Amino acid sequence: MIDAIWSFPFEAQVLPHHMHERLTTEAEREGLLDVAYDTVDSPVGPLLLAATEEGLVKVAFDRQDHDAVLAALAEAISPRILRAPARLAAVARQLEEYFTGRRRTFDVPLDFRLARGFRLSVLEHLPEIDYGHTESYAQVAAAAGSPRAVRAVGTACALNPLPVVVPCHRVVRSDGSYGQYAGGEEAKRTLLTLEAA
Repeated sequence: MIDAIWSFPFEAQVLPHHMHERLTTEAEREGLLDVAYDTVDSPVGPLLLAATEEGLVKVAFDRQDHDAVLAALAEAISPRILRAPARLAAVARQLEEYFTGRRRTFDVPLDFRLARGFRLSVLEHLPEIDYGHTESYAQVAAAAGSPRAVRAVGTACALNPLPVVVPCHRVVRSDGSYGQYAGGEEAKRTLLTLEAA
């Protein structure tokens, strides 16, 4: 049995690999691992992936400061966080397939607890935008049930806790320009170019 759970600030002490593996296995077995995380390389830079038992809860770009993201998850969900790649293996595999052009949609459980209200309505609509296509903020507002809430759609996309997997990069301005993106304009361009190929 585990006497204490180590959240990510304590992991910085760097356990030997075999000890970390054992800690993670024991935490998972005892039901004490509330948030598992890992990082994966991608064409848009390193991505932090985090999952609860319910599903993928966060995807973050490097420019969002992964340590700050983990601190926010510890506050919003639970401090019982460990690097545990096994829980994220399916997501990592599907992202690799997506980035190599072999996958157009994601099929992993999602945990939307970090979004509520209209923001959640927007996020639930985004996977309906077909691969290789875009919609304007106004079109998404209408699809989410509030045609005048164009600014709120922009906010929902900017605060999307699951970018790439929940494709807010497919939402552009009415004139076709990219608009803001959590991963930066270059990341958004990369994703849209990948899908247009």
